[in-house]
Amino acid sequence: MALEEGEYSLETVAGSADGGTATGVLRRGGFVVLDTEVTPELAAEGLARDLVRAVQQARRDAGLDVSDRIALTIGGSDAVQAAARTHEQLITSETLATSFDVVAGPDGEPQITLAKA
Repeated sequence: MALEEGEYSLETVAGSADGGTATGVLRRGGFVVLDTEVTPELAAEGLARDLVRAVQQARRDAGLDVSDRIALTIGGSDAVQAAARTHEQLITSETLATSFDVVAGPDGEPQITLAKA
């Protein structure tokens, strides 16, 4: 007996045995495979972007204008310090920091100190 149209669904399934990919099937045919592995470099960049967000929140909490230049000090764990140093240009340009210092600090949440420059 043959299956009739509507009695089945035809799907393309692509996957990875290592779990490091995500796959999506496109409506017009074909599929997309994304590498979802988080490398140490990507993790450091993500941490640096989190630092930018935290600095911008500290700026708002201090009542500073978005256009104010700041002197910025970031303290934290070894990972925070490494990410801040590696991505110094990103952090300073996004936060308008005219001076930037990275210091040792406790593990846990990064310590952010800023002042209007």
